Amino acid sequence: MTEEIKPADTKTSTGMNQNVAGLLCYLAGWITGLVFFLIEKENRFVRFHAMQSIITFGGLTVLFILLGFIPVLGWVIMPILGLAQLVLWVLLMVKAYSGEYFKLPVIGDLAEKNI
Repeated sequence: MTEEIKPADTKTSTGMNQNVAGLLCYLAGWITGLVFFLIEKENRFVRFHAMQSIITFGGLTVLFILLGFIPVLGWVIMPILGLAQLVLWVLLMVKAYSGEYFKLPVIGDLAEKNI
């Protein structure tokens, strides 16, 4: 009888379960994404989520900085973008923890090409 390996049971080179490591890739945005991308050398699931985190939240960080220089319109857009970022952050952490290769449009494809 063969036992099916669940994503939560698959270990990474860091010794963590891959779903926990995937969730942690998003915990502090692009910073934890970069950390996991640099330390995880083998597990494609973790490397994918790390790269998706770097691209997504790195891009949002740059966008927030640019919007800060645009008077009125930038300041109006920033809270709306902040709420969207919060929703995206929670969604990506939940999907990674549940073991899904959840790909954002365009960004997910870029992340997949660069792992």
